[in-house]
Amino acid sequence: MAAAAGAGWLLAAGAVAVAALLQRELARRAELIARACHEARGPLHAARLGLHLLSLPAGPAGPRVAAIDVELRRAGLALEDLHAARAGSRARDRAEAVDVRALVSTAVMAWRPAAAGAGASLHLDAPAGGALVRGDRLRLAQACGNLLANAIEHGGRRIELRARADASRVRIEVRDDGPGLPAPVADLARRPRAGRGERGRGLAIAADIAARHGGRLSAGPAPRGACLALELPLHRPGGA
Repeated sequence: MAAAAGAGWLLAAGAVAVAALLQRELARRAELIARACHEARGPLHAARLGLHLLSLPAGPAGPRVAAIDVELRRAGLALEDLHAARAGSRARDRAEAVDVRALVSTAVMAWRPAAAGAGASLHLDAPAGGALVRGDRLRLAQACGNLLANAIEHGGRRIELRARADASRVRIEVRDDGPGLPAPVADLARRPRAGRGERGRGLAIAADIAARHGGRLSAGPAPRGACLALELPLHRPGGA
């Protein structure tokens, strides 16, 4: 009897463990699907508003078309992620040298109409130069777009995208003059994964992208509002 009872206990414990693992895997895949859906909505919204830019006479159309193209390609990447999520993965990253000023300039061009629609102004502060990072251009556009969308939704009336580089790293900041972050950035990024609502999903996506590129997402000091920063390793072609 004792042996049978012990065997029954082991079987029950094993079943509970398997059920817990299955639940975690299902939750992980559900989060991948939710992120892919989130990523499809954001760039499509930005691209739709960006089409209005093409009807404006001011400025050359080339950069505006390029900004819309990037957002549509982001939406296509989200659909690839959605397909891959069925197997519990995401579309693979494609590494190349990415010009930081071109990256942030395109992001500002794409998201300026969305900011204007929310009653905010979006500004760029990125000195001319050849700072490069190595990574997936569309993933990095995802990260920048999510930080801008977060600032547009929760920030104030003035938003600034700033890029700086030093001897070893690039720092891309999104600053706003709104009420500031309601919690530490790491806590906000963990909320969707823990099943505590959608607030923070964009930050979670940006944080994961930064980590996969050897960097991190952090909150910087700000006299007013919020400052979220992507810190990425500086890429030196042909260097160490």
